Amino acid sequence: MIDTLASRAVLVAAIAAAFAAGPADAQPRKGGNLVYANLSGLGTQDPHVAAAVVELESINHIFEGLVAMGEDYEAKPSIASKWEVSADAKTFTFTLRQGVKFHNGKILTSADVLASYQRYQAVSPNRAQLANVESFEAPDPHTFVIKLKAPNSVFVEVLKTPTYPFSILPAEQKDKPAREIDVIGTGPFRLGDWVRDSHLTMRRNDDYSIDTARPGIDGLAGRKTVHLDSVRYNFVPEANARVAALQSGGADYISNVPSDTAKRIAGQPNVNVVKVIPFCQQTFVLHTQSAPTNNVLIRQAIQAVFDVDDMVAVSAPDGERNPAMVFKTSPYYQPEVAAKYYDVKNPAKAKALLQQAGYKGEKIVLQTNASYPYMRDSITFLVELMKNAGMNPEVSMVDWPTNAGNMQSGNGGWNVSVTGFCSGPLLGPQQWRPLLVGFPQVKGDAILDQNYEKFFTSVDIAKRKEAWLAIEERVLDQAYMIKVSDMPDLRAHNNKFDGLKPYYFTRFWDVWQK
Repeated sequence: MIDTLASRAVLVAAIAAAFAAGPADAQPRKGGNLVYANLSGLGTQDPHVAAAVVELESINHIFEGLVAMGEDYEAKPSIASKWEVSADAKTFTFTLRQGVKFHNGKILTSADVLASYQRYQAVSPNRAQLANVESFEAPDPHTFVIKLKAPNSVFVEVLKTPTYPFSILPAEQKDKPAREIDVIGTGPFRLGDWVRDSHLTMRRNDDYSIDTARPGIDGLAGRKTVHLDSVRYNFVPEANARVAALQSGGADYISNVPSDTAKRIAGQPNVNVVKVIPFCQQTFVLHTQSAPTNNVLIRQAIQAVFDVDDMVAVSAPDGERNPAMVFKTSPYYQPEVAAKYYDVKNPAKAKALLQQAGYKGEKIVLQTNASYPYMRDSITFLVELMKNAGMNPEVSMVDWPTNAGNMQSGNGGWNVSVTGFCSGPLLGPQQWRPLLVGFPQVKGDAILDQNYEKFFTSVDIAKRKEAWLAIEERVLDQAYMIKVSDMPDLRAHNNKFDGLKPYYFTRFWDVWQK
């Protein structure tokens, strides 16, 4: 994770049946086409504006950044072979690997890096992460320099983010509007065909510039060798249909397997179930600018009705209780304060808050989708809790890309929604920053701003922990978000392929057909 977490590898465990290993002398061979049944269509392949895991999985294969998240979630070299940080933590100098090619054959230089960061500043919802930048410089084709206005002790860790990734595009894409780029990266796969709401195909990039300085697979970094001819993502929203495709041979790998289904298929011939944890946190988002949840008392009333154990039981039975907004493996894990706002289960308190707010039965819109059953089921359960406290909830059911887009933009007429925040709790407070204000549409919260300034400018981790504790308490006290549980991801695959290794993101390099 960040620099202070070097000794804390995040637990990513494969349980149930292990990934099937071939004969001891099996060697990778080129060829083969893998079919991946995923649960949703993709809204974009523009990395600078992508936040949904279903989009980022393919983006991670097609695009690369200066640095990437390693197997232990620390920042590792990618397009940059190394970097140097000035003593005052204000100047970051990246040396680029030479000979890296884009999919159109163009050689990458620092001019492409410069243009990509300038585009990111213009279009990304995550552009606030670059607000502290004083200048970008490209003094020669193989060097890129970022100078900051104020020290940032975790800046390189910010750049490794897999959500709204800082991917490098050809400089010619600099002025392309959000979501309108040509899908041209430097990654080990290139885009084949993409039919929205049907499928996306990635094909092996035979001109890929392998980072030979790295010994092997390492998260989203490392030495990436592609053996497969192609990977086809089929968009299959229904979990039973994905399982049926795996069992019939119509799919080789499937995502987001419901808990009850995983228990039923585990141990069946040619079916391997894998659990990856930590993965995401089940979190409700409350729109702070849309009436009636623009009233903090209304938001706190919704928070007061939460019954965590029952909600987990009906929506995410493999979820684990955790009041904090980071995982238990993080040095920023300080659950005592967060516990005050967790699992309140107090309808009487909710009613009192509603009365104090002057609530007159105004409609409260809960928006969700059917692609992720835990989101749908947790919203359905919350409806009943809110009704019991005298609120007037109404469910808005949309497709997942619309749901995700509305949460990010604030559009769509919603007051409450639910999602799985993954990179924020996994990578730490620096990754949470854009999510904490972007999804609930927070405007001008001085307490958040002051404490984030303290967090980024403090070299001492004790001071950073103090700052994060204040941030977390502010978010929960104002009910910008309501935490439910830590959730694993359940996946399944057949035995046709070797090299599949469990990780936060599914990866198809260093995978081959038996």
